[in-house]
Amino acid sequence: MSFDLGVWKTKKRLTDEEAGELYVQLCESKFDGVTPHPSVDAFYEELISRYPEIDTIDEDRIDDHDYCPWSCALDRSPGSVIMPCVWPQAENVERTVSALAKKHGLAMYNPQEGKVVYPDS
Repeated sequence: MSFDLGVWKTKKRLTDEEAGELYVQLCESKFDGVTPHPSVDAFYEELISRYPEIDTIDEDRIDDHDYCPWSCALDRSPGSVIMPCVWPQAENVERTVSALAKKHGLAMYNPQEGKVVYPDS
């Protein structure tokens, strides 16, 4: 089991329920609900500079969750990033993702809580 988060760019604000529906679509690789935007790429690059992708780290660091908290590869599109992390790092990852999403003007969705947060809230 992992702790998951999603960030994305859309043309309009979504309710928590709409965001939940979009999150499910993104998990099914249906990306027509998000808007490709350079801010998503900037978010991703800054995120992996802090926490590298799991498939890029050396085998001897696979259990170093302070270095790489991901439980599997990130699911990335031009308009979204879905991030599954290990539970012991949930609080740290959520804090980092929240700050980066706000910095880059992206919505952040927490499926565990069913809540979407916008950069201006």
